[in-house]
Amino acid sequence: MTLFDRFDESTPLTGRIAMGVEYDGTHYCGFQRLSHAASVQASLEKALARVAGEPITVHASGRTDSGVHATRQIVHFDSPVARSEKAWIFGANTNLPKDIAVRWVKTVPDTFHSRLSALARRYRYLLINQLNRPVLERANVTWCRDPLDAAAMHRAAQVLVGEHDFSSFRAAGCRSKAPWRHLHFIEVRRHGAFVVVDVQGNAFLHHMIRNIVGALVSVGRGSQDEAYIGRLLALRDRKQGDVTAPACGLHFVDSRYDESFALPQEPLGPNLLAFTGEWTGEREIPDSPMVRHRRGHAPSAYEASKQESA
Repeated sequence: MTLFDRFDESTPLTGRIAMGVEYDGTHYCGFQRLSHAASVQASLEKALARVAGEPITVHASGRTDSGVHATRQIVHFDSPVARSEKAWIFGANTNLPKDIAVRWVKTVPDTFHSRLSALARRYRYLLINQLNRPVLERANVTWCRDPLDAAAMHRAAQVLVGEHDFSSFRAAGCRSKAPWRHLHFIEVRRHGAFVVVDVQGNAFLHHMIRNIVGALVSVGRGSQDEAYIGRLLALRDRKQGDVTAPACGLHFVDSRYDESFALPQEPLGPNLLAFTGEWTGEREIPDSPMVRHRRGHAPSAYEASKQESA
């Protein structure tokens, strides 16, 4: 995929369809449909139903919280009608609000499931670190006026890499059955005024990344030492954790699948970080029972008992 691929308008797409979706989550309760508030899922299903002329239900690779953004949310649906690539993309975007857009569509086998087939998910949290409050970036970054030591934050975060019990970093209302998650990598880098926390894992608990960022900011400010993150991890107690960072700085930037599905490759977002030049799929996914299982290699009974409920 390039930035200027032309959309096919002659070949009908039927069966199971995967779709890349971008959205600004400011005015939504999150991706998942709720009866009492606006959601990305409801808006997307309504737009696709107009293209298909029939109701459509979409399934997403991950549930983003209220106010969280996405540049590569992967969804899938089973199409009741045949429409071309151009018809699905242009038709959906015509009927979507300006803060949601479809980037691409592709037919996939019936074995593909946007959530259950995912091998990894990646987020980037953007802090703008300057004395004056931001204006143009205010909806998709978190402002921190105290000087941050990004190098110290990066060093402190490395204790989180690997498989751990992240109870100290999960929301009180988290519904996950198990607190164990496998963090593939976490990097904290400064790019001018931006301090970026870039993190990938097999899955994430409710508010997990925002709670990690809240604790890392305490390290960056110097109010906590670099061993602070390790101490919180060992406590396994959210009540002794740090503050939850605001939702506006969090961006869902990638969901990874087995290469056999051949999903389009595209630059990682958000566009504020386009200068870093990294595209999706470049980072290696660490081996684990879950990865082997989802690539089609069934784990042993012992390994299966430890698999996370991603």
